[in-house]
Amino acid sequence: MKTAIVSGANGFIGSAVVRELLSNGYYVQGLVHNNISNIGKHPNLKIVQFSLETIDSIIENLEPSEIFYHFAWNGISGPIRSDTELQLNNVRWTINALKSAKTVGCKRFVCSGSLVEYEALATLYEDNNRPGTEYIYGGAKLAAHIMCKCVASDIDIDLLWGIITNAYGPGEISNRLVNTTLRKIINGETPRFTSATQNYDFIYIDDVAKAFRLIGEKGVPFSEYLIGSSNAKPLKDYLMEMNQIVAKDMNFTYGDIPFSGTNLPIGAFDAKKIENDTGFVAELPFKEGIKRTFDWLNKQ
Repeated sequence: MKTAIVSGANGFIGSAVVRELLSNGYYVQGLVHNNISNIGKHPNLKIVQFSLETIDSIIENLEPSEIFYHFAWNGISGPIRSDTELQLNNVRWTINALKSAKTVGCKRFVCSGSLVEYEALATLYEDNNRPGTEYIYGGAKLAAHIMCKCVASDIDIDLLWGIITNAYGPGEISNRLVNTTLRKIINGETPRFTSATQNYDFIYIDDVAKAFRLIGEKGVPFSEYLIGSSNAKPLKDYLMEMNQIVAKDMNFTYGDIPFSGTNLPIGAFDAKKIENDTGFVAELPFKEGIKRTFDWLNKQ
C-alpha cells in the first residue's frame, strides 16, 4: 500500500489532499493541530496530534512512510501575514518538518508554495519600489523554498515544491478574494474591487489536491511546479463571469479601490511543466467551481 504523511491535514488544502490520497489507495498519517472536522474518519487514516512549534518532537509517533506533504503554515491570511516574527518561525518550522520527514524514512518531501513567491521576487528587484507589508508572507515562503532546497540536498531527500496560483472551493473559510466576494453576494453587499486589470488564475480545490498527489508520485526531484488552471486572464474577466453566474441582479463596482500589488505577466502562469512531468491537467471549469462554492457557502 502507498503511504504518505500530511501536515495541516485538517486545513483547506491539506484536507483535500488527504481525501485525494485515501481515494487513490494510500495509507495516510494526518497531522492535525486540534480537530478532524474536515477529514473525518477512514480505516486507512491515522490521526496524529501535533503543533508546528514542536513538529520535530512527534517523530516517535509516526510510522515509516514514502511521501511527506507539508501544508501546515500559520498566518496565511489577514493581518498576521505581515507578522515578521511569525513568518520567520514558519520558515524554521518548515525546515524542521523536512528534517523530520527524512528521519521517519520518507523519500520525498512535497511542500506547498504560493504564487506570492513570484510576486515578492518581482517586487524586491524593482528599483525605487516600496513594497507593502503584504509581501512578508511571500518573502517567508520564498525563504522556506530556498532553504529547504539546500537542506534537502544536504540530507538526501527529494524536494518538490507546488506553487499554487489561487485555490478556491468548498471548505475555505479565509478572507481571500473568492470566498470574501461570494459571502458579500450572499449578504446582499455590493462587491468592490480595484480596476481588476491584473492577471489572475483560479483553480478548484479538487484539482489542486490531484495535482499534489501527482507531484508526489511523478514529480522530478528538486523541481517546482505551478499548480493552475492554464486559463490565466485579467481578474475582471473572472469577476464578470462570477457576476453572471451567481449574482445577475447585482452590479460589481470596479476602480474605487487602489491596487498596490504586482501584476505578473501571463507567462508566469504557464502550467505546462506539471502537465509534461506528471500528466496533470485541471478539469473543473471556473463556472462550475463557482457554482459549487456558492452553494456550499449558502448552506453554511
